[in-house]
Amino acid sequence: MKRIKSVLLFISLALTLSAQRSSDYGVFAGVSSYLGDINTNRLLYSPLPSAGIFYRYNLHPRQAVRASLFFGGIQANDLDFKNDFQQTRKANFSGTVGEFSLQFEFNFLPYTTEGKPWDYTPYLAAGGGIAFINAVTQSYIPVIPFSIGFKVNVYKNIGLEAEYGFRKTFYDNFDGLKDLVAPSDVAWIHNNDWYSFTGIAVTWKIYSRLAGCPAFNDVDSKRKR
Repeated sequence: MKRIKSVLLFISLALTLSAQRSSDYGVFAGVSSYLGDINTNRLLYSPLPSAGIFYRYNLHPRQAVRASLFFGGIQANDLDFKNDFQQTRKANFSGTVGEFSLQFEFNFLPYTTEGKPWDYTPYLAAGGGIAFINAVTQSYIPVIPFSIGFKVNVYKNIGLEAEYGFRKTFYDNFDGLKDLVAPSDVAWIHNNDWYSFTGIAVTWKIYSRLAGCPAFNDVDSKRKR
């Protein structure tokens, strides 16, 4: 029995170390904004502070899966817009949004957090998640997150990332204006409300070597530009 426990413990530690060697951790800071029936087309309208944390498992230097937890503020006011309809309506709101999401990332160039200094890549990401909206009403809603960004190694196992991420929701009541707008005044791509996170992330890898991990072999080879 002791031998069995020892073997199981060894296997558990080996799997944990292997996962850590393929994992990145990150902290995000930036701004969040809203797109909906009050703001129909300004992508970074009335931004408020946002923050988040994430865990990334690298499947390959070009592919990864990321779990994220983000939180930020959203607000809007009809009086910020000059058209007569909104100046008369005078709707406004403010609130917060929290989100848990899973996204698949694709790097355009081979990349790991512990690659050569100043290695870089642009990337795209998409997935699914759940958001908690606390504004005019409170609600849990499904969201489809899309992100575009840029990664760069800055020192050993530390990287920096800049990202713009927008969220497609299936909800039209962030602002309390569900079905109360003129047909000519709906938001971009239908009248469901959207929100976004834009900012900078610092990422790091706990283990500084990926020895024995064949998925990362091409990172050590000369990059094709």
